[in-house]
Amino acid sequence: MLSKNASLPSGLARGSLATDRRPIVLVGMMGVGKSTIGRRLANRIGYAFADADEEIEEAANMSVSEIFAQFGEPYFRDGERRVIARLIERERIVIATGGGAFCQEETRDLILNQAISIWLDAPIATLVERVARRDTRPLLKDRDPESVLTELMAERRAHYARASLRIASDNGPHERTVNAILKALPS
Repeated sequence: MLSKNASLPSGLARGSLATDRRPIVLVGMMGVGKSTIGRRLANRIGYAFADADEEIEEAANMSVSEIFAQFGEPYFRDGERRVIARLIERERIVIATGGGAFCQEETRDLILNQAISIWLDAPIATLVERVARRDTRPLLKDRDPESVLTELMAERRAHYARASLRIASDNGPHERTVNAILKALPS
């Protein structure tokens, strides 16, 4: 369920969660549970929580789908980078990012240098089941979710693998994933 990547940032090994106030940033594919798990994790450890997509929507006064449709993905990614840069300045916060955020070099470098990054990973079948619950994902609009998710995972896996920690997010209760994160974080 859990694997620690070999090249952990030096700061991850020091101290404990009680003394390490860096943000915790959840990365991974759409549907993996970053927002749900992030909220629960933040609640358990007494941190604030922010969903980067919700912050972007609030700042733009538009939905993510509307931003993609009206301005395109590059425009969205630039706004996403700026929002994450603002959020990451805070201490003791859990941030759920959009699925493509960690694939953008500048955003990824910012997260790797200033936060504890956690890749929530799930099988494609689990992701397909979860994304079917909402029709608000612009990259899936009018496309086969399994094909899109398979393509995206192939493109993004190497980026996600650079995260400090990798935690499985399966079909079990989200609390199990939160517990796995808590075991993996410095104690």
